[in-house]
Amino acid sequence: MAVEKDWIEKGFIDEPVAEDINLAEEIKKMCKEKDAVIMAHYYTNAEVQGIADFIGDSLALAQKAAQTEAKIIVMCGVHFMAETCKILCPEKTVICPDLNAGCSLADSCKAEDLKAFKAEHPGYKVISYVNTTAAVKALTDIVVTSGNALKIVSSMPEDEKIIFGPDYNLGSYINSVTGRNMLLWQGGCHVHERFSVADILRLKKEHPEAKVLAHPECKSAVLALADVVGSTAVLLKHTMEHPEGEYIVATEAGILHEMRAKCPSAVFHAVQPEVIEGGKSCVCNECEYMKMNTLLKIYNSLKHEWPVIEVEKDIAQDAVKCINRMLEMS
Repeated sequence: MAVEKDWIEKGFIDEPVAEDINLAEEIKKMCKEKDAVIMAHYYTNAEVQGIADFIGDSLALAQKAAQTEAKIIVMCGVHFMAETCKILCPEKTVICPDLNAGCSLADSCKAEDLKAFKAEHPGYKVISYVNTTAAVKALTDIVVTSGNALKIVSSMPEDEKIIFGPDYNLGSYINSVTGRNMLLWQGGCHVHERFSVADILRLKKEHPEAKVLAHPECKSAVLALADVVGSTAVLLKHTMEHPEGEYIVATEAGILHEMRAKCPSAVFHAVQPEVIEGGKSCVCNECEYMKMNTLLKIYNSLKHEWPVIEVEKDIAQDAVKCINRMLEMS
């Protein structure tokens, strides 16, 4: 069956299914028939993580993409993650269940803007967070994740001139730990930017024994209150090493699914910032783009093998260099 015009315009397939169809079972069945794997980020919905062949953070997903022998990769995350998979596996079919699953952080750095900034700062190496488009990666010397950024920056010569982007908070954190003075792009994740000192202190007052876990995409004032700062994988690892603990978690709420699954005896308190949207107060600690991945969209994308991610050949050839360098150094 051809992909219909209105589906192309929407960026995903909304073909309905019979009420008695078990989507999880059918997805697993199609994966076997089509030699496909489901890869899901920690920030996706619990039901999506439940059917995934592999769950991880950006670094782990990139590594898995480079290693998998499957013919089809269904990337349940956001668009730049699917692009990264395609760059690493150009011969494979890479599917993104909803093309609208973007990233506010990736959107904060346009390739043309970075190109102009590089021209203004000759002699600087560009280190880009993995949360960037393929076109930005093509202008990058080395890509990093929140899990390996500190290690990679620390391994570079102390007098190296570095442009770090697009996440200002992550770059600022690395500067503070290493004593470097990297030029920082003024970008940020709209979810992590919402977490505030007041949110943390309120929960600390209610749960004084709880340890604060924070992602380095949070503001520096929030990180200053954290007992552990790290990527989703680092935060998860810490809870697994201390499975009886009590934790205040300052990152996207999707990670709590895996934390609770791995540490059923631990107690977790999600930081829940209140924001005003449309004149109404709401709790916003979730990434709406990650949540665009649903079982129905995964089922339909596998069934029709669409939406397929493609990356222009010249961009992919340049982008893969900085990704491979990261994988070599991780």
